[in-house]
Formats: sequence, C-alpha cells, structure tokens
Amino acid sequence: TRGWFYSLMAISTLLFDKAPYKNVIVLGHVQDKDGQKMSKSKGNAVDPMEALNKYGADAIRWYFYTNSQPWLPNRFHEDAVLEGQRKFMGTLWNTYAFYILYAEIDQFDPTKYSLDKSTLSVMDKWLLSKLNTAIKEFDENLSAYKIPESAAVLSEFVDDLSNWYVRRCRERFWAKGMEQDKINAYMTLYNAIVTICKVAAPMIPFMTESIYQNLVKNVDADAPESIHLCEYPEVHEEFIDTELEKYMGEVLAIKTFGSAARNAANIKNRQPIANMYVKSDTELNQFYIDIIKDELNIKNVELTDDLSSFSSYTFKPQLRTVGPKYGKFLGGIKEYLANVNGSEAMNTLKSEGVLKFTVNGEEIALAEEDLLIDVAKSDDYVTEGDNYVTVVLDTKLTPELIEEGYVREIISKIQSMRKEADFDVTDRIKVFVADNDKIKEVISSNADVIKTAVLADDISDTDMQGFIKDWNINGEDVKMGVERV
Repeated sequence: TRGWFYSLMAISTLLFDKAPYKNVIVLGHVQDKDGQKMSKSKGNAVDPMEALNKYGADAIRWYFYTNSQPWLPNRFHEDAVLEGQRKFMGTLWNTYAFYILYAEIDQFDPTKYSLDKSTLSVMDKWLLSKLNTAIKEFDENLSAYKIPESAAVLSEFVDDLSNWYVRRCRERFWAKGMEQDKINAYMTLYNAIVTICKVAAPMIPFMTESIYQNLVKNVDADAPESIHLCEYPEVHEEFIDTELEKYMGEVLAIKTFGSAARNAANIKNRQPIANMYVKSDTELNQFYIDIIKDELNIKNVELTDDLSSFSSYTFKPQLRTVGPKYGKFLGGIKEYLANVNGSEAMNTLKSEGVLKFTVNGEEIALAEEDLLIDVAKSDDYVTEGDNYVTVVLDTKLTPELIEEGYVREIISKIQSMRKEADFDVTDRIKVFVADNDKIKEVISSNADVIKTAVLADDISDTDMQGFIKDWNINGEDVKMGVERV
C-alpha cells in the first residue's frame, strides 16, 4: 500500500508538478490476537471477505477506528470486534428501535413538530447540550487526525443517549395523548439519533444509512437521497450548557459509586435503601438529588462535608511519583502517613490540594496523585468514591423496606413474563400467583401498586392460567401466570 502511494506521488509530481493528495493515513500492519504477523503458513491469517461476511463491514471499520491510531499495528481478533459491535453499534441500534417502537404506536410524525427550547425539560436540554458538544469535539478530533478520540466521542454520547436519557425518560413516551412534554421527548430523541448518525456516517456508513432512510427519507421526500449526501451537522452553540453538563456529570459519578456500594453490600437495585450520604465539591440542587434518589432507589440522599463518622482514610506514598522527588525521605514519609489523622488529612488535601509536612528538616508536599488513598468501611455502612466524590450507603433494612423490595421484584418478574408471552406494551392482563403464602400476602397488601405498574385488571390466587413460570423472589419460590384480558 505504501509503495502505491509513493508511486502515485512520483507520477503526479512528474506530470503535474504537485502532490496528488494533501494528507494520507496508511493503516499499520494487521496482526493476530497475540501480536504475531498473519501468515497462511502459521495458520493465523484471516480472510478479509470471510471476516466482512461474518461481522459486517461497519463492525470491522469500527474496530480499526477504536483499537489504536490507524498507522500503528492492530491486533485483530473476534472478541474485540464483537465487543465494539455490541457496546456501540448495538446500543445505537437499540435506541433507534426504541424510538421506532413508540413512534409507530403513536403514529408520531417528526415533520409536523419542531423543537421549542422554551418548553424543553432539563433532561432534553442536557441531551441537546451533549449532542452539540459531541458534534464540536468529533470535528476537532477528526480534523487533527485523532481517530480513536473521535470514535470515543461517539461512543460516549451513544452511551449517554441510551443508558441515561432514554432510561430516565421512558415514562414520557408511555403517556397517553400527545401533550407537549411527550412531543419534546420524541423530538429530542429523534434529533439526537438522526444527528449523531450524520456525525458517525463516515465511520459506520451502512448502519447510519439504514437508520437515515427509515427515520428521515421515509418521512421527508425532500431530504437528501442518502445520509452521505447530507452536510456535516451544524453546532448550535445556544444549546450548549457547560454548567448543566457539569452537574449531570456529577450525578452520573454519584450514581456510579452508589451502584458500586450496592454491589459491595450485595443489595439488589430493586431493594429500597433508607439513606445515602454524599460528599462532593459540586453543590447539587433538589432536582439532581431527586434523580439520584430515583436512580439508586434510595429514600433520602444527604449532601455533607463531613463523612468522618462513617469512614476513615489511610494514606501510603505513590512510589512512582514520590520516589523520584523524595527518595531519601521515603521512610519518614511512610511513617508520617501511617500515623496521620486520616479525616483531617483528607480535608486538608481537599481544601488546599496538597498535604504538607516535614521529614528530617525537609518540607514534603504531596498532591493527590502522590498518594494511595484507602477508605476504611464502618459496620452497617458501605463507602465508595475517589478523590473527588465519596458516597456512604446505609445498608440497614427495615421490614417496610424489605416488603417494598419484594413488590419491586414481583413487578419486574411480571413485566418479564409479559415480554416472554409476547404481549403488546398496551395489553391489559390478569395475573395468577400460587405456592407461596408470603408472596401472596405481599401482593395482597400492595395489589393496587402492582396492578397499576403491570397493567393488570385482576390478581388471582385461586387458579393458574395463561403463560406460567416458576420464580425465586428473594429466596421465596413462587409460581406465577399472566394472561391477556
């Protein structure tokens, strides 16, 4: 390939006295998964056409964009291609499928509406801000030949689109009628999908073309024939709100650490928890607190500057950075850090950005990157975090919380059965339950909540019909059935 480019350069210079191209990126060698050169004699060669037929051109293109800078050697193997296909392309396609599902139910036509910024919700404004930031960052990265960085912008946005915006806004698409908030949700999601597909079109040309033809060309005969004939999306600066992105980013960080704390405590997400305490440099208002409560299924979230009653900190030097700077004082540094008051030291580190002390007459200054910080956990509480955000989860469960956890699990199992039975999302059903008195009692005490959540007209514990399945709900074996009314 390089020889071909050199020949082209020589011919163009000889004939026209100028280069045939301004810039060229040449793909590096493609190796096997162990970094060995592909060879038929070694049996590790991959036939390009077989790979294209097996994985698809878009998946292979995406792999090369994300694996490393294209001019470096690439280790090609199936797992890596499938991972990219699942995480990015699969997520984008599932988000598109979500829109199509509900748009068809409501017969929603995006050409009949427009985005009215004055009526948008905070979630809509956040997504459109992230979208326009992504358009700008992708263009800047690609202009600088930062290929993996460009792909990372797309991947991050699609993850936010699916796993945050759509998940947070699902109920807006379930609302009856076509009120303004539902229109805003549809138009925000539609514009986000179409626009990010236009941005991603050079990297995954076939999937984006398929989505474009159905979402755009199918409803607008005057639209360009192909996504590849569209202009690159314009950045609308008026939609970019860096402060909103900052606050929502903090919410996502708290959510991540809260989920990690749940996992550490082995408490399922559907089990409500009474309290969580958060220490953060960002002051969040009640809107963001409510999102955290809803996401983590927590009754009360309290922001605090002092978590010393829940946990303590221990410090060790980061030898990689401390060694070159203070090598001969390393013993004294270790001794000081081993005896320092952890909570006070952490507060100093947060407020001043550096921990200062003296060893053998030498002033030592250690920043956060110079320290290995460990958070000790207290009984009945689980602590997770980093040097910027810390959450403390109250793991004590009351009987009322435990019962609510059963209700959420029961609802989840019934919803799963609805899907397995291939019911439509709008179908009314009847629920049957048998073989467990405890589950029956929980259902009886919370019948209205359960029926509303699963669109059930009746719950019966006297017979068993319809689609039937055995479940284990928090250690309780139970048989349940669902039947379309």
